Amino acid sequence: MNVKNCKKCGKIFNYIVGPQICPACQEALEAKFQEVKEYIREHKDASNIVSVAEACEVEVNQIKQWVREERLTFGDDSAMGIECESCGAMIKSGRFCEKCKNDMTRGLIDAAGLNKKPVEEKKAQAREAARMRFLDR
Repeated sequence: MNVKNCKKCGKIFNYIVGPQICPACQEALEAKFQEVKEYIREHKDASNIVSVAEACEVEVNQIKQWVREERLTFGDDSAMGIECESCGAMIKSGRFCEKCKNDMTRGLIDAAGLNKKPVEEKKAQAREAARMRFLDR
């Protein structure tokens, strides 16, 4: 049995997986998430995350975490957003902007060598092309 103290209230609970908070605090956090989600849906003219956090009595970092986890997404017409963790551009959800995602994907493909033919395959093709051929009479 894995017993831990809740990071929010300090109570001891049986920890299984996920954030290290007790089930009661987890339920309260989920209720706050629903409240923030409804507030953003109803107040499309909200200008920034700070105003939403103050109105819903939630920490700004908690709202940013929900956006990074893609649980909370701002609409295209919304002025709200968070910064891309790589370049700092404003994004509506996730951790990275599309440009940075594409750059990382290209970098991983290049590092894995998926866009190049293996050297052995090229050598085999060269040997096959250079072989002498005989015709049967």
